[in-house]
Amino acid sequence: MAAENYTVKNVDSFIVIGFDHLQNQKLLGFLILITYMLTLLGNGINLCIISTDRQLHKPMYILICNLAVVDIMFSSTCSTTMISVLLAEIKTVSYYSCISRTYFYHLGDITVCMALSLMATDRLIAIRLPLRYHSIVTNSRTCVFILLTWLIAFAIMGVVISVADSVPYCQPVIKYVFCDYPSMIRAACVNPEPYFFLPAMINLWLLCGQFPFIMCTYAVLVYSVTRLSNNSSKRQMISTCSSHLIVLFSYYAPKLVSVLLTRIGVVLSLTERNAVTIVASVVPSLINPTIYCTRTKEIRKRLADVFLHKRIVPQS
Repeated sequence: MAAENYTVKNVDSFIVIGFDHLQNQKLLGFLILITYMLTLLGNGINLCIISTDRQLHKPMYILICNLAVVDIMFSSTCSTTMISVLLAEIKTVSYYSCISRTYFYHLGDITVCMALSLMATDRLIAIRLPLRYHSIVTNSRTCVFILLTWLIAFAIMGVVISVADSVPYCQPVIKYVFCDYPSMIRAACVNPEPYFFLPAMINLWLLCGQFPFIMCTYAVLVYSVTRLSNNSSKRQMISTCSSHLIVLFSYYAPKLVSVLLTRIGVVLSLTERNAVTIVASVVPSLINPTIYCTRTKEIRKRLADVFLHKRIVPQS
């Protein structure tokens, strides 16, 4: 469809109208604000505990720190916009603010997925090759792989955002609840369908590449756990794996539900799509630190020491 059917003009800002039809906007805004504050608190606690305790300077905890940083970035890019619209009633977002938020939102989406893949691989090596784990998985190698995931995500998003920045815009309206690639493309003076091929390929890689890989690692882990004769070790491994699985499904479940509903022909209304988007954007970032604070023994112990005012002696 040709772009000449539209009146092309420069767009300096966008108006977010995804919440306009809701009755209880203040209540939703308050809930998102509380969720965002708890997300910052939980991830901040994890980062502080791990960074200040040298005993926790190990690959698994470095990966948890990486996930915490990604969660803060991912949640901040969308939550701050929704809080501004719902509570402060500031619906206008400048063009460059919107496109930068789009960049960091999808950057977080990709890096979360790759962070979960690294964590699954770490657990697989720890359980399958326990005697060689410390020689294979070192702090330096872990940091290198984390850096590689960020570089890959930066490169992918560089291509995606260049597409969003190159199209002409004629509708200064974001019909969804915050700035992201689909909302920006639908505001452009172009037929949006061809522009969704690239993000569709990225989602295909995340859902049909990364997700099956992670599930295969956990299938191997489950098999390995069932063969353990020591009940204490078995319970510890089950606890560790279950924590990772809760984090995994909190991230992938909304995406899978959305894809499955679309594939079976269910057409979601704008309100339903926005609801799925909000859940997928704010809930995983809250669940992740909660799981690692409550189910990781070392972090839980350090946290208890802080609240019980016990003196923690750093060890080298």
